[in-house]
Amino acid sequence: MNISDIAKLAQVSKSTVSRYLNGGSISEKTRQKIDRVVKETGYSPNQFAQSLKARRTQMLGVIVPRLSSYASNQTLYGIETYLRPRKYQTIIVNTDLDQQLEINAIYTLAKNKVDGIIFLATTLTDAHIAAIQSINVPVILVGQSYDRIPSIVQNDYEAGRLIGQYFGKARFDRIAYFGVDASDKAVGIHRCRGVMDGLSEYDKQADTYITSFKLKDAQNTAKSFLAQYDAVICATDNIALGVLKAAFDMRIDVPQTLSISGFGGYETTSIVTPMITTIVFPYEETGRIAALSMMKLLDHDEVPLVQRMDFKLDEKESVDISHFNE
Repeated sequence: MNISDIAKLAQVSKSTVSRYLNGGSISEKTRQKIDRVVKETGYSPNQFAQSLKARRTQMLGVIVPRLSSYASNQTLYGIETYLRPRKYQTIIVNTDLDQQLEINAIYTLAKNKVDGIIFLATTLTDAHIAAIQSINVPVILVGQSYDRIPSIVQNDYEAGRLIGQYFGKARFDRIAYFGVDASDKAVGIHRCRGVMDGLSEYDKQADTYITSFKLKDAQNTAKSFLAQYDAVICATDNIALGVLKAAFDMRIDVPQTLSISGFGGYETTSIVTPMITTIVFPYEETGRIAALSMMKLLDHDEVPLVQRMDFKLDEKESVDISHFNE
């Protein structure tokens, strides 16, 4: 008895049976049909999983949006340091934020018989979801979440709310939020919404400006509005570094005239002057949890659909603390 036999008896495709065995997305009606066949034939899902395990390739695919990203590199490090002692090889596909390359990578990695795919996603389109649901390979999302696909995300809303409260309780009157567009739901929507809600608790608000994740783009865009504000909350540390460089070019003193904060906890925020106040996310631990969760999926163990990581505020030199005095 194998997957083909079960598929034939349940009148479903082999890919549907594979998703069933790996905890993937199938309808409740279909799940019940396969459950009935498994029970009638005397085989259990765990026995199927053992069969699948025996045929593992010991390869995992990891799709990353860009290798120049500190967050991506730290997450990759966490994935690889967990997998290496377990004799797993990591196949890394860098897509340079190209959505079509991401979709192609999902199909290509599946065709190359990887045991699973960890997708560090910045955007999820219908085409991404269709690709994930059509392959016979378990997928874990990192950075974004989607119904019925196991996901590991930063707690973007609560982190944004914390930094919003931080600036809200200080004596800053002119505040800007410098973010990315809504195609990235985690950063562009949830993080932004958290900041605005945190500020609103102190009856404050921020003007919003949009840039890309690239430092140079943030630097160039910031020059058009920095002189109007005494505080800028940046959606990422990379954007914050771009704002810091723009302020330097414009001879704006940081933090005496302009306070800046970011999100991420990148090492580079500690080697610039002034060091940048930021929300620290545990990217390396995120990678380790992603790899651990994938191993559980492959062993047919239960994995939470959404796992949210913790965070902390790291106060440094880029925010004028005199604004916090009563």
